[in-house]
Amino acid sequence: MTLTATTHSLETLQVDVTDGIAVVTINRPEVRNAINAQVQADLRTVLDAVRTDDAVGAVILTGSGEKAFAAGADIGQLRNYSLHTGLASTMQRLYDEVESFEKPTIAAVNGYALGGGCELAISCDIRIASTAARFGLPETTLSVLPGAGGTQRMARLIGVGRAIDLILTGRMLTADEALAAGLVTQVATADDLLSDARELAATILRKGPLAVRLAKLVIRSGMDADQRTGQVVERLAQALLYTTDDKREGAEAFLAKRTPEWTGR
Repeated sequence: MTLTATTHSLETLQVDVTDGIAVVTINRPEVRNAINAQVQADLRTVLDAVRTDDAVGAVILTGSGEKAFAAGADIGQLRNYSLHTGLASTMQRLYDEVESFEKPTIAAVNGYALGGGCELAISCDIRIASTAARFGLPETTLSVLPGAGGTQRMARLIGVGRAIDLILTGRMLTADEALAAGLVTQVATADDLLSDARELAATILRKGPLAVRLAKLVIRSGMDADQRTGQVVERLAQALLYTTDDKREGAEAFLAKRTPEWTGR
């Protein structure tokens, strides 16, 4: 897949590229955008295309329709999962790719984000929710657990106590509850959700692209290390940025009160 046009259609995804922002929409509204094997394959295809496309600087993930961002894994497929399915953990590996993706990712959560849908949202860098959004990890209802990173990412985002509560009870958080817990950073009306997500992405794209990429890397790496080690990584990343053309351009543009022209070098 190459992003040579503005709009691209895959079997389960719609991709719209405008002003350096790729809006990736899960397009299975008839099943509340449930994430099956084809959605996972299509998302990998899009990530691979965006990764090497210099015309795209940020990605917004959302769901089609007004009812769901993604209502989780396809239960019809779940019935056939086995020990080997769990060990292969294709969804967990995919969401690891989303989390470590080099370019900024924003989840625009427009409705239910349950199970694997919630895990997809929390693998993104930033989450914005519509007032109708609902977040939950109800896997224990089916006698399984959140196996696509949910037990780990949710605990890191909102704290161990809240994560255990959500996972053991299977209850859902409203958009306002998610905001209060730190799961999302902004709540918007349904009409404003995508435009607010675009505005956020555009704000990020105005920053130095190398600084944004390294900031993501340092923050993510530091979460898995002690503070001293994280700060060593921070110093090394800063030292690297000090050698770049973009650092010089940023300083010169600021002093000249003009818009910087980033080259990514």
